Amino acid sequence: MEIWELRQKQGLPLESKIIMSLSRIRNFYEHYGGQVYVSFSGGKDSTVLLHLVRSIYPTVPAVFVDTGLEYPEIKQFVGTLKNVTTIRPKKSFKQVLDEFGYPVVSKKVARQIHDLQNPNKKNTATRHLYLTGIKRDGSSTKTFKLPQKWRKLIDAPFKISGKCCDIMKKYPIHTYEKETGRKGFVGTMASDSHQREISYLQTGCNNFKRNVGMPIAFWTEEDVWQYLRSNKIPYCPIYDTGIRRTGCMFCMFGVHLEKKPNRFEQMKETHPKLYHYCMKTLGLSDVLDYIGVEYGNQRKSCGIIK
Repeated sequence: MEIWELRQKQGLPLESKIIMSLSRIRNFYEHYGGQVYVSFSGGKDSTVLLHLVRSIYPTVPAVFVDTGLEYPEIKQFVGTLKNVTTIRPKKSFKQVLDEFGYPVVSKKVARQIHDLQNPNKKNTATRHLYLTGIKRDGSSTKTFKLPQKWRKLIDAPFKISGKCCDIMKKYPIHTYEKETGRKGFVGTMASDSHQREISYLQTGCNNFKRNVGMPIAFWTEEDVWQYLRSNKIPYCPIYDTGIRRTGCMFCMFGVHLEKKPNRFEQMKETHPKLYHYCMKTLGLSDVLDYIGVEYGNQRKSCGIIK
């Protein structure tokens, strides 16, 4: 799919998008003989997705991964809905941090830093690629070269890794799918990030190779809010407090790009006990200080972000 086709779809009226999404839901449902589920995070996007799916298939189950990192309001909201299966990861977030490292900057950068912090014979070529941008065949690429501004992280006094999402979310979901034989609908949208836009252009809504359906991938955030409000669908009230994202509370991916107040500055005001836990017990304050992200502290930032 070309980018202009995506932009064209994103510009359609909501009524047209609903019709298209329902068609993709039916296609995915029928392809797997009804052995499907909705990956439900409790956020606004997955709330819309669940409503759409159940508008034509009322008995499709929802699956909520209780990572221990969700806002309390999210867990309370999930508890108000019927036919929701709750699954949990085998490790706690603290165990993941201790064993693998902190999720900072982005999944891509965290993965690069992890390999560079843990050199071995097997990743020699990969580490060379990350540092120089030179591939095995001698050609150059900017895509896999670690940006200069993040190289200080290699010598950080703490471990860094992008494994958190895999361990806390993907592995429990994979186990559920293996045990039940069901395939999942997810509420991701191309507008969420550049990487998700690229993925959508490559696969479209229904990716049968990866067994995942993304029927609202061409929607926008405005569409989601319009759908919720026009249909008077209950959603998690945390959005009414000014919280913009309801993913894992303690995740640091992308926080350096957020406008003030960022997620941690907001958390200090809305959830002070959890704020204190993540800053002190989990040590996020030291990490944020190191990369130069404000989090409501009084210390002058001395990090690497400029």
